[in-house]
Order: sequence, then C-alpha cells, then structure tokens
Amino acid sequence: MSTKYGFAQTAYLPHYTTKNGLPSNNCYYTLQDKRGYIWVATDAGVSRFDGTTFESFSVDDGLPDNQILQLREDRKGRIWFLSLGGQLSYFYNGKIYNPDNDKQLKKLNFNAVIVSFFEDSKGKIWFGTNKNIIGVWDGENLIKYSSTYNESQYANAYIQEDKQGNIWAYSTEAVFLFIKNNFVLIEDKTLPLSYKTLITRTDKSVYFLDNKGLNIRNGAFSSLVLNINPDLLTNRPGYIYVDEKGLWLSNNSGVYVIGFDGKIEQLLKDVDVNQVIKDSNQNIWFTTKNGIYRLPDKKERLYIFNKANGLDNEVIKSITKDANGRLWMGLGNNNINILNLRNKTIQKINIPDQKKYNIIKQLTFDAKNKQLFFASDYGVGVIKAAYPAKTEINYLKETNNSVFVVKNFSIDTTSKLALSLSSGVVIINDRLNKFEFSSLNYKEKQDYFKDRSYRVYYDQAQSLWFSNTSGLIEFNKGNLYKYYETYPLLSKRINDIKELKNNVYAMATDGYGIAILKDGVLFKRITLKDGLNNNIITKLFVKGNYLWAISNTGINRINIHNNQYTINSFDYANDLLSDDLNDLYIDADIAYFATNNGLVYFSYNKKTQQTQAPKIYISSVSVNREMLDLSADNFILKPDEKNITFNYSAIDFKNRKITYRYRLNDDDNWSETKNRRLDLSSLEPGTYTFEVSAKSQDSEWSTPAKINFVLEKHFWQTWWFLVIMLLIGAYLLYIITVKITKRQKNKEQEQLLLKNKILMLEQQALQAMMNPHFVFNVMNSIQHYINTQNTSSANKILTGFAKLIRKNLEICTKSYINLEEEIEYLNLYLSLEKNRFGDKFKYSITVDPQIDKEETLLPSMLLQPYIENAIWHGIMPKEDGGEVKLAISQKDEDYLWIKIIDNGIGIKNSLSTKNTAHQSKGMNLTQERINLLNQIEAKPIQLFVEQNGNSGTTITILVPLN
Repeated sequence: MSTKYGFAQTAYLPHYTTKNGLPSNNCYYTLQDKRGYIWVATDAGVSRFDGTTFESFSVDDGLPDNQILQLREDRKGRIWFLSLGGQLSYFYNGKIYNPDNDKQLKKLNFNAVIVSFFEDSKGKIWFGTNKNIIGVWDGENLIKYSSTYNESQYANAYIQEDKQGNIWAYSTEAVFLFIKNNFVLIEDKTLPLSYKTLITRTDKSVYFLDNKGLNIRNGAFSSLVLNINPDLLTNRPGYIYVDEKGLWLSNNSGVYVIGFDGKIEQLLKDVDVNQVIKDSNQNIWFTTKNGIYRLPDKKERLYIFNKANGLDNEVIKSITKDANGRLWMGLGNNNINILNLRNKTIQKINIPDQKKYNIIKQLTFDAKNKQLFFASDYGVGVIKAAYPAKTEINYLKETNNSVFVVKNFSIDTTSKLALSLSSGVVIINDRLNKFEFSSLNYKEKQDYFKDRSYRVYYDQAQSLWFSNTSGLIEFNKGNLYKYYETYPLLSKRINDIKELKNNVYAMATDGYGIAILKDGVLFKRITLKDGLNNNIITKLFVKGNYLWAISNTGINRINIHNNQYTINSFDYANDLLSDDLNDLYIDADIAYFATNNGLVYFSYNKKTQQTQAPKIYISSVSVNREMLDLSADNFILKPDEKNITFNYSAIDFKNRKITYRYRLNDDDNWSETKNRRLDLSSLEPGTYTFEVSAKSQDSEWSTPAKINFVLEKHFWQTWWFLVIMLLIGAYLLYIITVKITKRQKNKEQEQLLLKNKILMLEQQALQAMMNPHFVFNVMNSIQHYINTQNTSSANKILTGFAKLIRKNLEICTKSYINLEEEIEYLNLYLSLEKNRFGDKFKYSITVDPQIDKEETLLPSMLLQPYIENAIWHGIMPKEDGGEVKLAISQKDEDYLWIKIIDNGIGIKNSLSTKNTAHQSKGMNLTQERINLLNQIEAKPIQLFVEQNGNSGTTITILVPLN
C-alpha cells in the first residue's frame, strides 16, 4: 500500500529549559552583552549563558526581586535588571549591586515598574515607568518628570535619542520632545501599540508598530514601511525585532517573520513568545514562556522531518538513496517512507504481514538490478526500485521454515547475498532467481561460518568480510584470512566495515575506535585521542576522501589524504543528534541522519571550518571562598590567602567541545583541561600573571584572558626579618662555638685525668703482680738450692727473677707494648713458675705466624694477671697438676684474638670452693683498667670467660687493632 504526501522542511531550533540550567521556563527577556554572553530574565531570577552552562542569580545572590522583566547594558558594561517590584539593580565585575549595598541605587525609587531604559550620548540614563513618570539619572542625582497634559500620557514611555541629540519619548497616547528641561507634546496620530513594539536602529531612527503595520520614524517624521494583516496584530505583541529580511513579530501564537517582500513564515507555532533578538553570530533567539529557543545561522542550520512534516513515524532506523534521487527511510513501526527530494513529496509503504513493533533496521539499494533490499525483525525483503509502479514485495524464505533473525546483510555486485545471523553467516549465491536458503544444509557444508556473527560486508572485489565472536575474517575465493589471530584489536566486536580507496578498509569497533587496514596490515587506529568524539562507533559511510562515522555522542568526518587523517566533529549538529543517531547517508553536499526524532539533514559543504577562536573571560576569582572585585587591575593577597579559585568560560553557541589551557608567569608549557575552574593552593609568595585561553575543535587558540596578583610574604619571609634572624643566628653560633670549645677543653682535661688514673692503676697492677706469695716462694726456692749447695740452680732462678723484675720495671712506664715484649715478659714469668712447680706444671705459647709481633700493640701487663689466676686457682688445686696454653691469632681486620686455656678444676668449681670474701686484686685492677680504656678508645676490649665442660677454663680477650 502506498500513500503520497507533500512536505515542507522545518529548521531545527535548539531548545533550552530548566533541564539545561535555566531557573525557570517562564522567560521574559533576553540580552547579549558586549562580551557575548546571553542573559535571560525569568520569574525566578536571571541566567548568564556561554553556550555550555547557565549561571543563575537570584535574591540569594543580591537581586532585590526574582521577577526580572527586562535587561539592559550600559556603556560601562553594567547589566541592569528591571524587576517587577520596581527596584533596580545591576551586575558588574562578578557582583550584583542593589539598593542595600549601593547608596546611589537607593535614589532610583519610582514606586513603579520600569518599562524602558535608555542611556543617552552624555551618559545619562533615562527611565520610563508604568506610571506618569519619566526619570533621568546622571549617576548621582535623579530628576523626575510628570505629564502636565493628563495623568497617563507619560505612562509606559519608550525613550530614544535622535541623530541631533534630541531626547524623544513615545507612549501609546502621545509623542514628546525634551526641550529646555521639559517634555513638549508633539502632535502625531501615528502612535506605537506598546513600549515593546519600538526598537531603535543603528542610525538612531526608530521602528515601531501601529495598527497598520511597521513604521519608521526620524525625529518628528514617520512613515509606514510594511503593511501587516491586522489579524496578526490582535494578539498581544511581544518585543519586536527588525533585520534586513523584515519584521520578526512575536506573540502568544508563535513568531511571524514578515518579509519586506511580503512573504510570511511562521515559527514556533502555538508557543507564547515574548521576544526575538539576533546575536553577534547571527543566531536568532526566541524568549518564550517555555524556555528559550535558538535558530542558528543558515550555514549552521539543521533541518528536521518528523510526523509534523508528514512522516509516518518519527523513529527512523535506516536510510539510503536510490538512483532516482529518492531517500528511503526504514521506520520503527515496520513501514518504509520515501522522500522524493525533487518534487517534495513523501510516499508511504506499509509492509504487509509484519508486527507493529518490528523495525526496518537496514536498507540497501541494488543499483545493478534496480531493487531495494530491506531487513527487519521479520526477515529480509526486496522491493523494486520502480515502486510504486511495481508494488510487489518478496521475502527471503528459509526452506526448513526455521525462524531466523537477520542482524544485517550485504550484496555484492553480481548476485550474491550474505546474511549475518546469530547462528552464523549465510551466503546465498543467486539472490535474483532463488531467494531462499536452508540454514541447516548450509551449516553442514560451511563449518567455519557457524559462530555468532555481527556484521557482513562485500567489497568491490567480491571478497566477503565479516565479524563474529572470534573477530574479523575475510573470505576470498574459498580462503579464510583470520585477522584476529594476528591483531588482538581485530578480535574485538566490530559494528561496521567499509572499503576505502587503495585497498584500505575501515572497521568500526565497539569501544576501541576505528581500525584501519591497508594491504592486509593494521595501519592505523583512530580514537578519542585523535579527535573522535567516542570510541564506540556504530556506523560508517564513505564519501569521496571522507570517512563518516557516527556514535552515541555525535558525528565524525575523517579526511583521509596521503595516509594522514584529520577529524572534524559537527558539534553544532550534535546538540540534536547525540543520543539518537541510528544511520546515515551522505549525498553530494547534504548529510542525512536517521534519528529517533525524525530525519535530520544539513548542508555540510557550506559549513566552513571555524577559524575564529571563541572569546574567553575570567568570570570570577575567589580567595579563601571570598569573591574578589574584578574591576581592579592587580590583586594584593595576604600570605594566608593561598586558596585561589579561578572560574573562566569561553563563549561559543555552536560548539560544545571547548578545550582550555592555562599557565602562570609566561611559562612556556601550557596545561590543557576541559574544566572551567582551576584551584591553586600551594603558591609561594611572589608576583604572578594567570593566563587562560580556549579553542573549539576547529579553531585556533584564543587570545588569553589575564589577571595579575601578588601573594605577599609572611613577616618572617621579609628582608628585614631575615637580617635580624641572621644576626641572631650569628650570635647564637658564637655562643654555641664558645660552649663547644669549652666542652672540648673539659673533655681533654677529663681524658688527661683518665690517663693519669690509668697510669696509677698500672703501677698498682705492677705491684699487685709481684704478690707476696710469688716472691716468697721464689726466695724459698733460692734458699733451698743454696742450702743443698746446688748453686747452679739457685743462680738460674735468681737470674730469671732478676730479669723478670727488670722487665717489669721497663714496661710499667708504657701504656702500650708490642706483642714481642709481652711474650718475652710472659715467658720469664712462666719459666719461674715452671721451676717452682716442676713437672706438675706445663705451659705453651703459640702465635699465628701471620701476625707481625713487632708492629702489633696491646695494653702493657694485660695478660699476666689472667695467666697467674689460671695457675694458682685452676692448676694448683689439682693433685696431678696441669697445663696453661696461650694462643694468639687474628681472625679479622679489627681484633687480635687471645685465648688463655687451662685444664684445671674449672672456674665454676674454683668459685664454689673459694672464700666469698677472697678476691684477686690483680684481676680486679686489670678489669678496672680495661673499663677505663674502653671509655677513651673508639673500639672496646672484649672479655669472655667460660668453663670447658666439667673442668678447665677458657678466657678469650679481643684487643682492637689500632
């Protein structure tokens, strides 16, 4: 079944409401300030819009009333707010001034609603009110004028200045000229419908509406320039706007564009519109009771077809174009609509035997055979391209009557048809004559096609490319090329495949961007980092040297030239398209997109790349959460005011993707960010210049916005404080040096005393070593040998004793002796003990031959007390006597190891049989001497005493090798 309708195109108007950040949808007035911001007055405060964010202000921010009816800007850049309550306020340098914080505003009290605001060439501001009052303010003094003709002639007056500097006032009842400090009535019957229906031109003439149409007035003379149907003037007119095209008339039924050529076009039908303005970028803004709308400039304009234009359903899932210039659209309600772009008609095809929830998911035109293939949830069908001349629709049959769901299909340039199914890939060799297949028979023959598939695609050489659960595969002349085995990227899910020029193929991946194969080699991967607006790419389209790609965040157009890739994102279109893109078709100069809201298209060749950078401003600066007055050129911050926050924004109503960069003090390196706020919290004291600039995707960087500030030093960081601290430090250093020197001298004196004490102890040790028992026994031995006339033995003992006494006297004056002397001394002593005890006592002395006995030093008279103790308390108590061994070795570089080993009764047995009051004086003196030496030497002497089993004792002495 086919139905034919005519259609008209509709421009798409981006719509901003509370969902986008407006404080209320009930909007009264819109203003673009000198910087480029769009200000919107509502019944819940005002908003400032930069193209991305609405910044709202209310009574909490300083407004005297949330109901703001109008907005004006004066030469100083102050944004004035005209409220329903009559109180005036203005915004300047990030702050709102009102009668409570500005004494001059207290004077501007009319007890009326201000309906008009005008600044004359002398800087005076004129106010028209809804009462019989006109006021003029020079910044300090307010003068009020009341009509002397009647009580209402000044009411709702519009004030204006002509070329000669004359001030005029227009009300619905009369026209007045300001002469000699008073308003004089000018006889004129051509009067405006309201203060909203007047607008001053750049040449200072005035357009205004009366009950006949649009008039122009120069001074006292007026003339009708455009007749208007009175029916269009009966509804409440809003603020008018006039451009070179004609009059933009707003009222409660929409906007009428009444051209000077007599043509009339209606926009926003049945929408209550209060105002129309045009901004500096040629965007038209509509202020309504349901938010604000923007009509972009023609070169940025998008057009939309939906049910209002005659489509059968707004949800469009697929599109393609046939050889006759018709655009075929697969809808979400199982139907197909055809747009004839030549004669502006729409044909509707109701696909029979379909359920209403089925969608037409793919359309492909078979140019060779002049037919169109389509896929739905029901299956695959084909329609003759001559439709509606030929209305036959054929469906692909499954001979086993199995239910099959086609994900997508592809046709080659001959007669093949490939299907992507959840059960695998199916190839039909004769799609023209035998439009059927057996999935069971096919899978038995083609095992390698059994895996779940996602996409199939025939290239110009008849090779079949497909993606399945394993990855990307090429089927060419019976051979399989499994690219996923070589490239892990190509094992990911692939949503679409397209052939480019020169044996180059593009694969749209599900989360990894676009993969580019050249001559079978993975040549390039294009991702977010390269400029894509998303890494999840759903569809591809090739047109000339351009590869188009769509995602759920918009459109990408990739220019391919000499293996280089540049990406353009149509951000001005993405406001509409973002989440709704289903399919695309790119014509010679028109790009068509299937969306859930209808068919959207725009002329992409007329869209020149944006080269002008967006304007950027520092909107506010706060220090420790306190706002700064931005009117100052420089800021002086206290040392503790380190928490600095910069808020900045770039004004661009076409591009959503704004990149910012900032730096401090002309640093060569800029830091890039998407954020519109920067927090600094760790700055050192100093002088700083903060710079920030912005760019859209296709522009250069903007001229930076700058702000200078000085972070003062703490008092302890100032030069005078540092000088004082330096002097105090020098004095303290002197005191400390004196004390250290004195302490060092005291320490030297203490060491001298210690050495003297050591010498005294050495003398005491010397005396202790010659104990009375030893001397007495030696003398008895000598007497014994004399009495028995054994003079040779007596002489021998006497000689040895004399040598021992002489040696003892030699070394007692030395703190350290070499090992050679110590061994000589010990041999003299032990030989005397041997003579006294005979065979009952044996001894031996062994020294490691690697030790240099002449160069190795140790404290004098250190070992003799321990050897004596071993003889008298270890060996002598044994009836059969015993042996004492002295072994000297060097086991490491730091210590001399000395061991005194006896096989006597053992130290534990000796201590148990001793009188507790008994003590070896020589041993005690030697231990005290060791303790003193350890206090003054870097390395201590270490002493270890242990019993060898049940008997015998080993004394180990470790002497540092200094």
